[in-house]
Order: sequence, then structure tokens, then C-alpha cells
Amino acid sequence: MGGHPRTFQFHACFVGIFFFIHFLHFSTVVEASNNGGFSVKLIRKKLARTTTPYSRRLMDSSKVVQSTSNAYLGHYLMELSIGTPPKTIYGIADTGSDLIWTQCVPCHNCYKQLNPMFDPQQSSTYTNISCESEACHILDTTILCSSSSSFSAHNDQCNYTYAYASASITHGVLAHEKFTFTSTMGQPISLEGVVFGCGHSNSGDFNDHEMGIIGLGKGPASLISQMGSSFGSKRFSQCLVPFNTDIDVYSKLSFGNGSEVLGEGVVSTPLVRKADDTTPYFVTLLGITVGNTYLPFSNTSSGTVAKGNMFIDSGTPPTILPQDLYDRVVVEMRNQIALRPIEDDHDLGSQLCYRTETIVGGPMIIANFEGADVQLTQTQIFVPPKDGVQCLGFTNTSSDGGIYGNFAQSNYLIGFDLDRQIVSFKPTDCTKQ
Repeated sequence: MGGHPRTFQFHACFVGIFFFIHFLHFSTVVEASNNGGFSVKLIRKKLARTTTPYSRRLMDSSKVVQSTSNAYLGHYLMELSIGTPPKTIYGIADTGSDLIWTQCVPCHNCYKQLNPMFDPQQSSTYTNISCESEACHILDTTILCSSSSSFSAHNDQCNYTYAYASASITHGVLAHEKFTFTSTMGQPISLEGVVFGCGHSNSGDFNDHEMGIIGLGKGPASLISQMGSSFGSKRFSQCLVPFNTDIDVYSKLSFGNGSEVLGEGVVSTPLVRKADDTTPYFVTLLGITVGNTYLPFSNTSSGTVAKGNMFIDSGTPPTILPQDLYDRVVVEMRNQIALRPIEDDHDLGSQLCYRTETIVGGPMIIANFEGADVQLTQTQIFVPPKDGVQCLGFTNTSSDGGIYGNFAQSNYLIGFDLDRQIVSFKPTDCTKQ
């Protein structure tokens, strides 16, 4: 999502590609490993299309945790239960932001959602965070401490505002709550005292299946940071199947020990720390190779590349490149594909698209990260916005930086290792994981 308020300010037009993605539903199975970690399986099913201080308590790690996830318009949704008694929420799994939040009662200015909103007054484990507590400042964003609020009758509560680069925004109160997964044995595995946002005024590019966002960034408020080393280590990995994969095939997300990306073909690139933005997984893209043509990230005479010029974001479908680099990539793709691009379909806008079921003989693309060349096949390069059409899964921004989106992340086992401060890529048929 590019969720941190100081994240690159990308144009909202990037959503043009993913508005055409076919609707898919995912359920999730969390599978505990013997060494303390667990995995999340994203199993797709067809559905009808519709327009801190805190304590951690984990049950026996040999049991398998279950949750549910779905994908809609290019987003992966995770299922969590919050509160006591537990209430199910579905939030966008987003490595580009930190805050975990859901729409809450009362909702004064909220987008429509299909499932009931979370009502904090119905939960015995819900507690508002006071303005004086350290947890009130867990977010590096706008905090308003006030003795009066339209959100709640509680005084001295920690009100927040969290904005996203897509112009989406959530307002509400920060609170502690119990988050629950369900094991295969039917027993709960819980994280208690998790800091989350109870959103009472929310707007932006959300659909009625999305009840909020699960921030998986590396800032202190994210689910990853709040899990810490509860599962043996501060790392996680993902293996996403392409969106046009058979509906019976699932993706996989693993946390803690056992989520390491190892073996033949693994390449790694260092994470780049930025003092003014601790949320995104910043990496350095040196350039992009289209076929046999290398295109440096910077087209200036100096050729200097800023460290951390891209970040890896599961909440953004297309890969977003600075305008100059994007233009050069499009020119090379047009030159190397022996098909005529579509120029008479207003729905597709200025995207590079072809009227074909499959791009035959098209060039490979290599994302040349620092220390890691990641090769993309046609499945990762092109997406089918509608029947008989293939469009380049890249778009542009006027910013100097970019985003490595989830289209390009498919069919790679990608590991985010916060202990070693690296991101690793291993080419993998995620349909067989």
C-alpha cells in the first residue's frame, strides 16, 4: 500500500492495472513447524464478484494455526480473530505499512463492508491506550491526545491518523487487544495486548471485502515487529502463486524459524535502513535488463544510484518505476515483442497491452538488485486484465523511487530476514508449495 505517511508519494493512477484483476478468494491454514515457526497457506476459492508493552502467550507450537485469506482486485487478505469473544476480520496483508487496523463501531465516515464491524464494547479484552503511555507513540504519524472525542466516551485516549500514498486514510483510536488464530486441534493460539487501530473514520480505495489492513512492515507497530521472536526469530517468507493460477492452488506465508530461504538459486540483497522512514523494506535497484538490453536505474551521466530507491510491497500489485526508467522499459518491450500494442481501448488507458492470450517469444526481464539478479518470466511480467488481453504489470511515478509490486513477486520464495537485514529470492513454483 505504500502505507507510511512519509513513504514515496506515488500517483493514485497506479491502481489502473489492478482494477481489472479477476476476483479470487483465499483461505489460510497456519502450519506450525517443530522449531517454533508457522506457515500460512492461502487457498483460493471462487466467490461471487461484488461491486507497547504487551504480553505474548503462545500455545503448543506443534499445533497448526488456521486463519483465512482472500484476494480481491490484486490484494491478499488475511483472516484474523480479535477480541473476546473473538470476531473475525479480513485485512489487506501489506508489507508497505505498519499499522494493524480494522473498521470499528461507531463508524462515522466509513466505507461499506460486507461483514459486521468490530465493536470494542463487546470485547472484554479491549483496552484503550492512554496518551501518556509509550504505546501511544508506537506510530510515527499524527497523534492527537484529547479529553474529548466523537469516537468514544473514554477520556485521555490516544487518537491516531494514518495516511497511505494511495490517498486512503484511517482515523481512530489506538488500543490493546487479543489476536487469536485457531489451531488444527481446535485450540486457540493467541497474542495478547497487540497494539492496533480501531478505525472510526476511514476512506479510500477499499472494497466491501476489506475490513482494514494488516501492517507487515518493519516498524514497531507492525504485526511482524509485535510478534518479535515469539516464533524463534524475527523473519518471515512468502511464496505467492500468480493470480491466474488454478483456483485450487494456494500461496504460502511462513513466520519465524523455518521460514528461512535457503538452497540452490538463492540470491540476496541488503535491506537499507532509513532514519526518516522505518516502515518499508527498502532495497537498491541498480537497473532493469530487458532481453539482452541493460537499462540503468539512473540515466544521468554520473550513473549514481541512491541506496534504498525501491521497496518491496505486497499491498501494491504493479511494479512502479520512476517515469524515465519506465519509459525506457516500455520502449524496449515494444521493440522486442512482435505484436501490435492495443491503442483503441479506453479502459486500458496508456498501459502497454496486447490482444493475445499469451505473450509468445517476449523478452525476459531481470530486476538487477544490489547483489541479486531476479529474473521475471512472462507470468510475472504480464497480467490479464480481461479475457484475451495481456498488459505489462508495471506503471510509472514522478517520484525518484519505486515499488516492487506483488505481480513480480509471484513464483518466488521471498524471505524477509530482519535479524540479518537481507531480503532473499529463490525461484520457486509456488503452485507446488
